[in-house]
Amino acid sequence: MTRSEKAAQFEELRPLLFSIAYRILSSVSEAEDAVQETWLRWDASPTSPTSVKAFVSAIVTRVSINVLHSARKRRETYPGPWFPEPLLGDPYQDPERSAELADSMSMAALVLMERLSPLERAVFVLREVFDFDYNEIAETVGRSDAACRQLAARARRHMDAGRPRFDADREARDQLAEQFFDAFSEGNVDGLRDLLAADVAMIGDSGGNAPRWGSGILGAEKVSRLLATLAPPFLRIGGIVELQQINGHPGAVLRDQEGRVVNTLTLEIFDGQVQTIRAVMNPDKLGHVGPVADTWGLLRDTQEARRNAD
Repeated sequence: MTRSEKAAQFEELRPLLFSIAYRILSSVSEAEDAVQETWLRWDASPTSPTSVKAFVSAIVTRVSINVLHSARKRRETYPGPWFPEPLLGDPYQDPERSAELADSMSMAALVLMERLSPLERAVFVLREVFDFDYNEIAETVGRSDAACRQLAARARRHMDAGRPRFDADREARDQLAEQFFDAFSEGNVDGLRDLLAADVAMIGDSGGNAPRWGSGILGAEKVSRLLATLAPPFLRIGGIVELQQINGHPGAVLRDQEGRVVNTLTLEIFDGQVQTIRAVMNPDKLGHVGPVADTWGLLRDTQEARRNAD
């Protein structure tokens, strides 16, 4: 096989490889690095595998497991709530495949996967998300077929115990999200409250690098009032609320007057109500979305605009 043929095959498989790496690592930047490392190893390999897909999937999985071991140590000392790096768009560019895989890359599912060991997580992703055969998984992770079945069963029990629930109707979710962000932009407390579950939780990941909300804001009354208080002055100083699909679910990217990223908001919707709002505010997790705003300065400007309006 020529190098150009190798490269062409690899590009066809890149969306799959990124999707595997992202679900194992919960990091866009680390997943991209893992895919690049996979290409370098595949390009340098003299092997002519029967299945290129299985061969490079095994490489990206092994690379991701190694990276995850060190990443987990950093996350143990992470200040405040920890969320994955938000993923915008669809690596597959295939609506049917995107919808099929959306829940496995949701913020809630990836946070839940943090309970798994790196091996459990890799086996779970390969088996439950991408339907790899156990013999392929065993060869990939260097364990027996029986051991991989046990790892998968253990991971499945952990995931099933806390598996998030989402409305299956994607169109209905998107419509509710539009109503939510309309009410948010208008500062409409009543409109927001009507869309929120009574026990809604709004949680932010600042990593100690941006304004934080403590352990979170709980309850429809508190959440609706906070959102309605913040949005109008933010918009008056030129802030932008840009609706986006984030990790396969409805959300928005908030930008300052110069288009720089302030944070992302992701909505988890079930039974026709917003159950959880997750905000990623840590600038270290937003660089892949675009240039990052000065959130401390923006908060001061927003508060000043609010005082001037009172």
